Amino acid sequence: MDRRMFLSRGLALGCSIAASPLITPMAFASAPWDNRLVVILLRGAMDGLDVIRPVGDPAFADLRPGLTAEAPHHALDGFFAMHDGLSALLPLWQAGEMSFVHAVSTPYRDRRSHFDGQDLLEAGIAGLDEGLRDGWLNRMLATVPGLESEIAFAVGRERMLILSGDAPVSSWAPNTRLELSPATERLLEYVQHSDPLFRDASADAIAIAAEVAAGGEMMGERVGRGNSVTMAQFAASRLVGDTRIASFSISGWDTHNRQHRGLPGRLGELSDTILTLKANLGDVWDKTTVVCMTEFGRTARQNGSDGTDHGTGGAMLLAGGAVRGGRVISDWPGLEEGDLYDRRDLMPTRDVRAHAGWLMRGLFGLSTGTIEGAVFPGMEMGTDPGLLL
Repeated sequence: MDRRMFLSRGLALGCSIAASPLITPMAFASAPWDNRLVVILLRGAMDGLDVIRPVGDPAFADLRPGLTAEAPHHALDGFFAMHDGLSALLPLWQAGEMSFVHAVSTPYRDRRSHFDGQDLLEAGIAGLDEGLRDGWLNRMLATVPGLESEIAFAVGRERMLILSGDAPVSSWAPNTRLELSPATERLLEYVQHSDPLFRDASADAIAIAAEVAAGGEMMGERVGRGNSVTMAQFAASRLVGDTRIASFSISGWDTHNRQHRGLPGRLGELSDTILTLKANLGDVWDKTTVVCMTEFGRTARQNGSDGTDHGTGGAMLLAGGAVRGGRVISDWPGLEEGDLYDRRDLMPTRDVRAHAGWLMRGLFGLSTGTIEGAVFPGMEMGTDPGLLL
């Protein structure tokens, strides 16, 4: 029986599972390597064409006359420009600690459902007919023998498929409370005294809840706003110790209407989250890679509501001291109508899973065969895009 099962059984003792600091989706994990990986899922389909604008493509301005005029940007490499909402991250780009990957997607096509798209992104499989049994980060952990639950933490309230599976993981949710009277604590000690698994898991839950209530876990530097910043603080507090992998999500990227008003706030929160990680990781930042992924991109053309609809090809953001930054990595397909997927979406030219696979190979030393066979079954990694130093 693992800790998650223990906490579920805790309902019989009158404890709310929602109150436990070991449940929900920010995920972490410690392992026999020194590099760190943080996976941030951007739920709602981030518009990669607005965030990393291909201003050097002559078709771009005609597809989005309103959106490109509404928000300023920063030139990056003569072809791509970065949305002004990420301006706080410009020093990372200039320091070579941030890069982007464009025109990527999962194998998901045509139906463009957020729920299905997110499930496939987290499961790391080619189609729903293969079944959603576990997530690719958990499968990666399962390839390394002898890992303990602190190897992976899920941070947040919703279930995160990406870390679900047979490998042991731990979880934490912000703004939760596990408040037990002294008499109840003594009763738990008495009831569980002869069962080390229950006793130790209960003690850990009570201790972490007490630290959070006292501010002990949140003493790091806080940058900006949002619940995701709190999650980043907690993630960093674990990553500077034995934890090696963390995953959580930021929602709100669905921009059907007035995209020029809604997207800057999301980008600002993402910037604050990444800067919070950097501020609290200290020297560990040099060993860290942060990868931000979304379920699919958005339409190449803006719609009649000054927004964009569900699309296909999108973009990834990479940050960290381990990243070979200052680059936009892309096999750019072009934006002329004949170049678009289904004559409406950015054509994906690489599988987003392949880039995640190359990160795991570079950070953790997994073989190509293990990644293609066990982590992302049936996927071909292709050529190395050189994402890391």
